[in-house]
Amino acid sequence: MGNGNVHPHGGLEVGYARVSATKQSLERQLDALAIAGIPQTRIYVDKKSGTTLDRDGLNRLLAYARPGDTIVVHTLDRIGRNLREVLNLVHELSERGIGVRSLADPLPINTADEGMARIAFLLLALFAEMERTFTAERAAHARAVAEANNRHVGRPQAHPADKIEYARLLKAQGDSLGVIATKTGIPKTSLHRYLTSAPELGPAK
Repeated sequence: MGNGNVHPHGGLEVGYARVSATKQSLERQLDALAIAGIPQTRIYVDKKSGTTLDRDGLNRLLAYARPGDTIVVHTLDRIGRNLREVLNLVHELSERGIGVRSLADPLPINTADEGMARIAFLLLALFAEMERTFTAERAAHARAVAEANNRHVGRPQAHPADKIEYARLLKAQGDSLGVIATKTGIPKTSLHRYLTSAPELGPAK
């Protein structure tokens, strides 16, 4: 992989690949970079989360790149922790005369090109930001509607309502969690949640 020791006078394509966990495979990204014609000696990699600040591979790549180079990635999200960081990095690289090219985004980008390619990148960034806003608004609306109708928003209960009601009846009769778990087939961890989320059943007065 890239070592960044020697660099000719610009005009190179330099690859970067990242996965967010050590158990994940870089193979797909590396294959795409190889098909794009980038030799292993000019490919830098990281196996760290995008939220991690310390990304040695990216830092070495940025130190290696020269004006006239283009950084090639599988998708743009490989180079940043979030959309804003991606845009900031692309802008900083542009000021250094370094382009960024993606291979597999829905709208492949090459900021080294003028005209439509640069406009495409700006549109992609705009759409991503808009989608994030719309998603947050839809979630907030769903919560508001559910709360207005006294409905729960979130994961559905993992066990049938009749079993949960039976568990509450058993508890009201004085059975232990272990006994209730055996009779209902509901794990103790779930029982604790169910039995404390609603009033206990008791004998009629």
